[in-house]
Amino acid sequence: MERYRDVLGMHRDVINQLNVYPVPDGDTGTNMALTLETVVAEVTGAGEGMAEVCHAISHGSLMGARGNSGVILSQILRGLADTVAAAGHMDPHVLAGALKQASAAADEAVSTPVEGTILTVVRDVATAASEAIEVGVDGLVQMVEECQRAGRASLDRTPELLPQLARANVVDAGGAGFLLFLDALITAMDGRPLPDPPPVDPTAGVGAAVAGADYPHGADHPHHSDDEGDGTRYEVMFFLETDDDRIGDFRSAWEALGDSIVVVGGDGLWNCHIHSNDIGASIEAGIGVGRPFEIRVTDLFEQVEHIESMAEAEIGGTVTTVAGEPVRTAVVAVSVGTGVRRIFESLGVRAVIAGGQTMNPSTEHFVQAVEQLDASEIVLLPNNKNIVPVAERVDECTGATVRVVPTRGIAEGLAALMAYDPSADAEQNLSAMAEAAADVVTGEITQAVRETESEMGPIAAGQWLGLDRSGLRVVAPSAAQAATGLLDELIDDSHELVTVISGADATTAEVDEVAAWLAERHPAVEVEIHEGNQPLYPFYFGVE
Repeated sequence: MERYRDVLGMHRDVINQLNVYPVPDGDTGTNMALTLETVVAEVTGAGEGMAEVCHAISHGSLMGARGNSGVILSQILRGLADTVAAAGHMDPHVLAGALKQASAAADEAVSTPVEGTILTVVRDVATAASEAIEVGVDGLVQMVEECQRAGRASLDRTPELLPQLARANVVDAGGAGFLLFLDALITAMDGRPLPDPPPVDPTAGVGAAVAGADYPHGADHPHHSDDEGDGTRYEVMFFLETDDDRIGDFRSAWEALGDSIVVVGGDGLWNCHIHSNDIGASIEAGIGVGRPFEIRVTDLFEQVEHIESMAEAEIGGTVTTVAGEPVRTAVVAVSVGTGVRRIFESLGVRAVIAGGQTMNPSTEHFVQAVEQLDASEIVLLPNNKNIVPVAERVDECTGATVRVVPTRGIAEGLAALMAYDPSADAEQNLSAMAEAAADVVTGEITQAVRETESEMGPIAAGQWLGLDRSGLRVVAPSAAQAATGLLDELIDDSHELVTVISGADATTAEVDEVAAWLAERHPAVEVEIHEGNQPLYPFYFGVE
């Protein structure tokens, strides 16, 4: 497991770069590598026996799985580990059975298996292992070498099975990531070096490496099979505590909501992954059968819209409306960052005005948004203290009934939306939403742009600041340190939920550091992580 983690880390960036689709979660290498980090941490703390090590692999892969590729990999590792644990030792016969079980477990995890992906490669490797047993393979090293040859041939065939791969002239990244497991296994047995990643043209962008180059790595499996479709927008992941006999109903509910569905686990704990356009319904399906926790939502379009959204954010006041069924009371929210905007829209917001810190929309922009909506009653969420006074002028400028929930940040806006009832009138919504917004504890992280003096002492340009409603609370040398320092100030024993909204400048490592800190310091607190893509503020926090 340590060698597999190491080789995935070496090849991570190359696999990430090899990406066919314009709107996928192009982080296959990262997701697989992070999954193995958790596995190795579990194994390091396990006992020396085969059963203890295999249990650690199984549990670590379930709890650490990231993204679609990471969840499928976790199921493969669990199939391998469970089979070896039952045997109590490893030999060619056990490995062949373990690979067969790993392939079956991976296929069962995916509601609609797609050929030409990691599923195909694992199945072909398992078949090669069984055939090697039939002809009398000579030991584990020869067995793994036969599996490597079959796996590379299978990976080279993936473009023949998946037209999207053929058009981009690449092979499947998930399958390539799995083959690195075989490299790690044979290195552990005879000490041969792990393979170095191949060179990739850094100017080529996604899809940089091609099938036929001396490297069996390519693109992750697709989100959908409709070549002309827009695809699903969000990746929703969470752990689900529920009785095993209720998972069938849960899968059925999810199949009506999206694609790339992977549900793995057992004994009351399941790791669940879906691509869907309806965040709320995806989470509610879990609530309907049990208790979802550690919820993560990713906007899959952010890679394509990052530059576009930044340009849009610079023009405060741009209005985006969302079509929908008529409602008694509609919501208009101020937001910056495509991810935040999409989350708001998924929660029922009918118009979003681009704006926030340094780009405050005018009263005219609010009036424009109100008049574009087919609703006689409107609730406004300004989501910035400087915008609240502007929003409060809108009622007198339009014929609609307009009420303002004085939200001072994005986290307050999200909390307010949890109490939104489209069938209630504006006054009723104002009361319920204002109460919900007031109950959430909020914070945000930003960077000092100049030297100054503060109540906490001198601040240098470039230092990171943690702020809450009362003002400055933390000064730190990095965004992640500021974030954990601020959360330490905000969270107490009464809190149950922390919402983290990561910004455009928050790195994966920083988000993971914050998540790890929360898991260590506040294991009983549920954590939801969303990609907001907002500029200037790498983190927004809401604590409830």
